[in-house]
Amino acid sequence: MSNSTATLAPKRPPQRATARRARKNGNKWRRGWFIAVLAVLSATPLLFHRWVPNSFGNMGSLLDTFLPWVGVAVPILAVAALVRRSAIAGVALLLPAIVWGGMFGNQLIPQSTGGAYDLRVLSHNVDAANPDPKRTATDLLAADADIVALEELTAADLKIYKAAFAKKYPYQVTRDTVALWSKYPVEESESVDVGFAWTRALRAEVDTPEGKVAVYVAHLASVRIGTSGFTSDQRNKTIKALGRQIAAEKLAGVIVMGDFNGTATDRSLAPLTYGLRSAQGAAGHGFGFTWPSAFPMARIDHILVRGVQPTKAWVMDSTGSDHRPVVAELKI
Repeated sequence: MSNSTATLAPKRPPQRATARRARKNGNKWRRGWFIAVLAVLSATPLLFHRWVPNSFGNMGSLLDTFLPWVGVAVPILAVAALVRRSAIAGVALLLPAIVWGGMFGNQLIPQSTGGAYDLRVLSHNVDAANPDPKRTATDLLAADADIVALEELTAADLKIYKAAFAKKYPYQVTRDTVALWSKYPVEESESVDVGFAWTRALRAEVDTPEGKVAVYVAHLASVRIGTSGFTSDQRNKTIKALGRQIAAEKLAGVIVMGDFNGTATDRSLAPLTYGLRSAQGAAGHGFGFTWPSAFPMARIDHILVRGVQPTKAWVMDSTGSDHRPVVAELKI
């Protein structure tokens, strides 16, 4: 009998346990096919949104307007995939995640170059039903902009803004429901016809210390979402009218501000945005949603430029209006 201690061989797991584990791992790839299909389908509107026609209820423009929100499907389906412990659903979710990231990921990266700027501009739809325009005026003054553009002014509220801005902004241009205040001289101004019975757009030449710039302030026609779809025909006419005017602008530096009732992703805004840069896209951070102010879901208030360089752009907090103000710093 040997004195050496025998080495005990490790016990092998029972065959049943091994088979059970294999089935469990295999089930990860078999379960959750419905979630996987939904994941692939959620990428479809991102990949083919330009193929959705506007011929029926302007559905293409409606999808364009809220396109970034399609990405919400990814975290929702990811939670479902985790609950189901579905490997196939997890892999399928890579498709919408990668597509969304390719389309909108750069907007999550700060674009601001910071540093010195020549001009700070601000645009705000102050809301005709604003219950406290005095508070709104105070908030806007705190932004210390060089040029302020306001839209949807009533005759009564205009008096309040004139009184509030008088000391800080010696130069002012008013055309019905739109107005501009400036720290710098306004050499010329005129109404811009965009197809309304009353004026909803203006042009002003502002003589800044760095040179003269053309500033446009506009409030384009509203849109409606109803049983007939996305009603935007009148807005689209105003877009084309304003776009023609800006395309013919002779000054090198152009700043276009206002409530366009449409997002930069809406194909219908192309006649206006062509040749212009979005200050938010060039020097902002995030999507810069402005409407509705309580829970912004779309950026329909814009600062667009040509011949000037945005260095920083942001959205202010709510001022009591149903829109939020947008601000940009520009290098001329």
